Parts: sequence; C-alpha cells; structure tokens
Amino acid sequence: MEKCDARTRAYKNGRTFDQCREIARKLSTDLEKEIAHVDMVSWDKILQYSEHDELVYKLTLKYLRQNGYDIGNWTTPRVTKVAS
Repeated sequence: MEKCDARTRAYKNGRTFDQCREIARKLSTDLEKEIAHVDMVSWDKILQYSEHDELVYKLTLKYLRQNGYDIGNWTTPRVTKVAS
C-alpha cells in the first residue's frame, strides 16, 4: 500500500506547501513596506494579493504576526504595526 508524502502534496494551482510558504514570505515583506507608508492594510487587500489562495493568505497573516504586526480580528479586519 502506498502512502502519500505530505511534503509533495499539491495545493491550489499545483503548488507544494514549501512554495506557498515562499510566496507568503515574499508577500508579507511587500506588505510590510506598504504598512510603513499607509499605516494599515485590510484583510481584503491581502486576500487579493494572495490571489484568493487560502493557504497563502493564512501564512501571510501568520508571518506578519510573527514580525510584530497586529493582524486584527473579525471586528477589525486589518493589519497594523503594533505601537511600541
């Protein structure tokens, strides 16, 4: 019986999880620059930038949170820089 290798599973558009991670990291870096200029980015804009790919969208929010940004919640769907 064959087993599926989780590392090579294809997600949306045939991408692997590692490819989705790289896309999300690049996207979060680009969004950090935009947040520096505009002070906030909406979740809708992040979803558009991720081309409506749920995995890339969630990973992007994760990386922004890890880098010190407030990713908001369902009542405030926006990403802002945490005040120090």
